[in-house]
Amino acid sequence: MNFGKRATSKKRNALTSRSTMVGNKAHVSFLRVIFASLIAVFVLCACTGFGAVRGLIDNAPEISDVNIMPIGAATFVYDTEGNQIQKLTAPNSNRMPVTIDQIPLDLQHAVVAIEDERFYEHNGIDIRGIIRAGVKGITTGHFSEGASTITQQLLKNNVFTGWTHESTVERFKRKFQEQYLAIQLEKQLKDKNVILENYLNTINLGAGTYGVQAASHRYFDKDVQDLTLSECTVLAGITQNPTKYNPITHPDDNAERRQKVLKNMLEQGYITQEQHDEVLADNVYERIQQTEAETADDNSVYSYYIDELTKQVIQDLQDQKGYTSQQAYNALYSGGLQIYCTQDKNIQQICDEEYQDPDNFPSGSQVSLDYALTLKHPNGEEENYSKEMMKAYFQESDSDFTLLFDSEEDAQPYIDSYKEHLMADGSTVVAEKAIYTPQPQSSLVVMDQHTGYVKALVGGRGEKTASLTLNRATNTLRQPGSTFKIVSTYAPALDACEKTLASTYEDEPFEYEGGRPVKNWLTNSYGGTTTIRDAIINSVNVVAVKCLTEITPELGYEYLKKFGFTTIYDYKEINGKIYSDVRQPLALGGITLGVSNLELTAAYAAIANEGTYTKPIFYTKILDSDGNTVIDNTPETTSVIKPSTAYLLTSAMEDVVKEGTGTRLKLSGMPVAGKTGTTSGYNDVWFAGYTPYYTCAVWAGYDDNEKLPKSGIYRSYHQTLWKKIMGRIHEDLKEKDFEMPSTVEKETVCATTGLRPNAGCPTITEYFDKTTLPTKRCNKHSNYRRSDDSESNNESSGNNQREENTNNTTPPATGENPNGNTTNNNQPENPNGNTGEQPGGNSGQPDTPDEPTTPTPPTGGGDQPGGNTGDQPGGDTPQTGT
Repeated sequence: MNFGKRATSKKRNALTSRSTMVGNKAHVSFLRVIFASLIAVFVLCACTGFGAVRGLIDNAPEISDVNIMPIGAATFVYDTEGNQIQKLTAPNSNRMPVTIDQIPLDLQHAVVAIEDERFYEHNGIDIRGIIRAGVKGITTGHFSEGASTITQQLLKNNVFTGWTHESTVERFKRKFQEQYLAIQLEKQLKDKNVILENYLNTINLGAGTYGVQAASHRYFDKDVQDLTLSECTVLAGITQNPTKYNPITHPDDNAERRQKVLKNMLEQGYITQEQHDEVLADNVYERIQQTEAETADDNSVYSYYIDELTKQVIQDLQDQKGYTSQQAYNALYSGGLQIYCTQDKNIQQICDEEYQDPDNFPSGSQVSLDYALTLKHPNGEEENYSKEMMKAYFQESDSDFTLLFDSEEDAQPYIDSYKEHLMADGSTVVAEKAIYTPQPQSSLVVMDQHTGYVKALVGGRGEKTASLTLNRATNTLRQPGSTFKIVSTYAPALDACEKTLASTYEDEPFEYEGGRPVKNWLTNSYGGTTTIRDAIINSVNVVAVKCLTEITPELGYEYLKKFGFTTIYDYKEINGKIYSDVRQPLALGGITLGVSNLELTAAYAAIANEGTYTKPIFYTKILDSDGNTVIDNTPETTSVIKPSTAYLLTSAMEDVVKEGTGTRLKLSGMPVAGKTGTTSGYNDVWFAGYTPYYTCAVWAGYDDNEKLPKSGIYRSYHQTLWKKIMGRIHEDLKEKDFEMPSTVEKETVCATTGLRPNAGCPTITEYFDKTTLPTKRCNKHSNYRRSDDSESNNESSGNNQREENTNNTTPPATGENPNGNTTNNNQPENPNGNTGEQPGGNSGQPDTPDEPTTPTPPTGGGDQPGGNTGDQPGGDTPQTGT
């Protein structure tokens, strides 16, 4: 380097020159700008970051509004004795909340050990866990290590519930807010047990269970507080992946995860080495599989009773609490309600046992086929095929073809043939279903007439394979036959028209207003002068129609509405045709659509309850999860007929069982009153009857409205069911008579006129409402008058015995004998000519029958629904039976 004088001077001049100084200043200014820009960018980023963080915090839920309690809990139904009989849950609500003191410490420690080992130390977020997860993610390239605390997971499940469908950006926002709220939550609560309790009641533990209590019952059939250490570690092992670690379906995977749970518990000091080894030696998975085999099907399919109960609860929540249909559904299946139903488990068990006994049904029972098929055609389109389409296909070559078969094996060739026909173009099967139901069918309802409580219900025979299926006791409408005579005709006649059981009508040829003859059961024979009592006993059609004609069908219809029937109409349009039930065939049950068993039972229960109708109820109260009353289901009552009218009808119907068409229904040591009912051709057969304790109605017939075969067992098995069931129900009940009200009095009258008798009159002793006691004397048999001008009061022994003078030569009409066959000639065939496609055709649909494409009028189902023009349903062809 040159350090000479000249060189030094030159260098000095260069440094002090103007150009050099200007350049240095520019360089310094540039550095200052760069530095200032960096500071500005840093400040801007800091402000942006702070703003973003502030925005995320501001958009987070207010900690005061955060609810960490699990959403959705199972509803439980209890019987009259407080026994739990059903659990109702939505898919994500199979939860049974418990308090922390009910959860074993071993389970608490097992979950903490595997999910959040520093749970009792951190403030809501685990910094060490976050760093560990970050380091592992960077070194491996897989950010799969979890760092969420139990507090964060609780918030994710119960506050940030939409996390399963979030984007990457949304996930980042949620995680930040989750961590912020976790800190705030722990500051606010200052109690780790509250957080842990809610977490353990929230988590998904596989097999459709949520929370440790539901899982404990599912896998071990016990309360969570009774779990062993070994069983606790099984549940703790499920939490990370409820499907993969399900101990029923993937026991090996759960066992591997369980070993990690035990290892962590040992390392964290929750268990000893001895406990660790004992748990590993426990064959806990064998017990789980055994529990699964024993309980997997318990309560999985709702009973017919529960089916109807759920419908009523949902409707009542809407009507009484103002819920929408969705809100009512959510409350029922996710609201943690407690429903106290009216079912008597002992009575229900009796009913179920008798309906499961094949000896109570015809030995030649068949099966009906419910078939559905979905095909994918070569062009890619899918098409559904129903049982109706299958039936129509075979009826093209055989008009008599039905979907009734002697066995499932007999039905299979028809299924194969139908499929072969449909798949001839190369179509493939997407889905197929074949369900077989035993036929003929039956339904039953048992009510306590004094309270309106439905004690038991059977909606059909055969195995019930699904919930909310066809309920023949509540949803199917069938023609009621002669059971309707009591409620449509004789009740209003005795109650409002000054008729008495001794009032007489001529049982003789008679025609409806349209000119069609009214026929008695099976034959055209007639019995002459007949009292209302004898007409009830022997189910005489002519007398019933004459009586309703006299009191008017309008009055009969009015009383039926009071008796609670909702499926009769004074005006109804079906496919452009107008139908009305306000007609003469109403006397015999000839109505447009039919009635449900439940409503018929309730109507007869009103008679048994001294004339007071009580709307049938399936539950008494609904409580919420805290024990507060949601609905107090006080029964609705209405006075329909006077107590005297109810007793007179009861007295006459006792004779139906003692000497009339229902003699097979006698019970040992208990009075029975009731009425048989048979539609023409035996499409439907009924018995509705009651004792001083309970009312019960049984229906029998084919779902597709086929006529019951002539064999006696087919036409009387409903009576067998009624007698066996009611007999068992009353085995231990004290015998007592129906109570006669003070407004009823017994008196002797002329047997043929019902008036005060003269010396030459044939007489009977009959019961009367005191206001209808006859005051006029009979002038038909003799003009001789007694000197005292007063009635002889020939009291008969027994409650319902009638005394007849030997001069009374008029034979009583007779009807159906105990085995369901005819014993005389004054009752007609029942023409219920309805098919499942006609109005009133009893198609077996759960809500309303199929509407006809061309309204072919149904013939009803009373003892004689005929007599009207072809455009009147329920009365176009005569006749029905008793």
